[in-house]
Amino acid sequence: MTTVPTTTSLAWARRRNAVARFWQRYRSHRAGLYGLAGLALIAALALAAPLVVGDDVQSVTDAPGGALESPSGRFPLGTDQFGRSLLGLLVWGARVSLAVGLLAAALSVAIGTLVGIVAGHYGGWFSTVLMRVTDWFLVMPALVLAIVLATVLSRSMWTVILAIGITSWPTTARLVRAQTIAVESRPYIERARALGGGHGHVMTRHVLPNVMPLVLAQTTLGISTAILTEATLAFLGLGDPTVVSWGGMLQDAREAGAVSAGHWWYLAPPGIAIALVALAFTLCGRAIESVLNPKLGVGR
Repeated sequence: MTTVPTTTSLAWARRRNAVARFWQRYRSHRAGLYGLAGLALIAALALAAPLVVGDDVQSVTDAPGGALESPSGRFPLGTDQFGRSLLGLLVWGARVSLAVGLLAAALSVAIGTLVGIVAGHYGGWFSTVLMRVTDWFLVMPALVLAIVLATVLSRSMWTVILAIGITSWPTTARLVRAQTIAVESRPYIERARALGGGHGHVMTRHVLPNVMPLVLAQTTLGISTAILTEATLAFLGLGDPTVVSWGGMLQDAREAGAVSAGHWWYLAPPGIAIALVALAFTLCGRAIESVLNPKLGVGR
């Protein structure tokens, strides 16, 4: 007896084929593969941090070493001013830096996607107002706005995420609006409206799936920016003082006088880690852009 495929099974089959085609094209971008491998390694270390370095690595009272010891067999990256292992802090700080980058980028892209789709779909005076607000955020320095928010609100990780997310969405909004206008000019949108599809149906069932590839690429690129912004806020003393992050390590190194004393092992590891993660996300984002838009031809 022949089984007739259902609509759901056909939809899932199309999705699996699309993912397989995407991965096949992505594999042709060597730089993107290098970035993905680096991110996988760093993410694995971050998730396994409690097992690799232990939960007590952040403790100041139970620090195992002396203050500002240079790299040795016991402490490969030396110690901080409290005697804590910098290697352990570096691994543990990856959890906070990656979490802030992911959540802040997700919030930023979510706001930008919502504003872009609504502005592109409705048009008229409503779209004009939304775009003027977007332009205001674009011309204002995002870092300055983030510093103001982080200063006014309580110092916590969620404040940093909120400050980054609500100041970095305008670029996504502009890109999504342009893509929405292009999608809504296609004939099948007119057919959907003629068949009784309302605003919500058109935006969620037709426009959103077509702008998702752009949103995915923008999210990947936005994570690196969010990580750099978090490091900057933490370096300025506006981060969460109760958690360890790479930016916070740099701020602690500055306060401990590592710059003037020449303690390079305190400064270099977190700075290099921030640069490598930002580079890895950028390589992945560029590769995704090239896969979704072959005309770009980047990442090969």
